[in-house]
This record gives sequence, structure tokens and C-alpha cells, in this order.
Amino acid sequence: MDSSRGRVARCVLWALLGLVTIGVGVASALQVRGALDREREYRAAPACASAPVRSSGCVWEQPFTVRETDLNRGERGASPEARLVLPSGKPWRVTFPRTEPVLAGLEPGDRVTGVIWHGRVVEVQGPGGRWQQTSDGPVGWPADRLGGALACVSFGLAGLVGGVWPLVARGERHAKAGRVVRWHGVGLGAAALLTLWAQTANDWPMWAVPAIWGPLALLLLASMTAFTIAALRGELGDEAPVAA
Repeated sequence: MDSSRGRVARCVLWALLGLVTIGVGVASALQVRGALDREREYRAAPACASAPVRSSGCVWEQPFTVRETDLNRGERGASPEARLVLPSGKPWRVTFPRTEPVLAGLEPGDRVTGVIWHGRVVEVQGPGGRWQQTSDGPVGWPADRLGGALACVSFGLAGLVGGVWPLVARGERHAKAGRVVRWHGVGLGAAALLTLWAQTANDWPMWAVPAIWGPLALLLLASMTAFTIAALRGELGDEAPVAA
């Protein structure tokens, strides 16, 4: 009885997790268009004729001096950041999504160039000439939103189906089939995240995310179908794998 209740509780948790994750994925997908428009606006923005005194849609390259950096390694939820100083002495705090390729090499006193757009520093050029996007930079956000949507929706759908299935169709075979679906959903989500990581690391265009993830997803779906059929036929033993 306790084992049966525990199984039901796990299935309910998987179904709820799937619903929440689907919602996050849909929200991420709805942001892709806006992120694309913002990136295009930035790439098409003209250079400012002079230093803007207020938030402006033109871009301005502003010299800064590095006061200090804080990489926040090992601190959960804390973004890497740099504290920059204008020639006037006014401080400017800039956060980054990661430490590479520029932030990790900055030292106090280094001279850097920041690109200001709509009142925010969106890119920083280090002493070696390399550029890095800040947390406010618009470039790359469409791919991030797309990759997140693919990961969340694929994992969420599989979690929802795999969680509800054993609740509406009782029996050991259906329970195993539900586990097969759930853990293949984990594989689908992980494949999307790894694809997004590869796209970001290699600076590939956004279309590389679905182009790479699509074939991987088809292979995982084929594996899920085969294992699910085997589970329903009773061909999966207790020690049989539930995922490819």
C-alpha cells in the first residue's frame, strides 16, 4: 500500500513539474520575437554624434577605467561584475552573464571601452581588443530564449504525459511506460541545453539551435517509442533500462 501511494505521489509530482515547466517554456517562446526585434534594433543603431546626456537609441563608445572586479565564483545567484569609473570620476557598475572572455582578465587600473545604448553599457572591450556582452547586451538573447523554450516544453510535455499515464492506466506495464516517457523527457531537455551551450560557445547563429537539436530529438523520440512499446508488451524486466 505504501509503495503504491509513493508511486502515485511521484507521478503527481512529475505531472505538476511538467505543467510548470511547460508554462516556463511557453513564456520563453513568447519572448523570442521581442528579443529578435531588440537585437536587430541594436545592430542597426547609428553612432551618437556626441556623448548622450540621456538614454538614447544611438550607440556611444565610452572610455572607462576598471576600479575593481568581482567574479562571484561559487556564489549562487550572484552575477560576475565590474565597477568602472568614467573620466569624470562617476562610478558605473556593470554585470556580466559569465566571466569569459574579457571580465576574467581585467585588473584594477585597466582601460576599457564600453558601448552605451539606451543608457546602459551593453558591451565592453578589454585591453586585448576582445569584446564581451554585458547582462544588458541584446545580442544572443533570441537564441537563449529559443533554447530555453525547446528544453522546457520538451521536458515538460514528457513529464506531464509520463506522470499522468500511470494514474489513468493502472498496472506495472503502464507504470514502466510512464517512466520511459519521463526519463526520455529529461534527455530531450538536456539535449536542448547542451545544444544551446554549444551554440553560445562557438558563436553560431540562432538557427543552429533547432538545426542541431531537431535530429537529436528525433532519435530520442524514436528510442522513447521503442522502449514504450517494449514496456507495454512486458518485454522490459525490472533491471531493464528505461532510457536509451
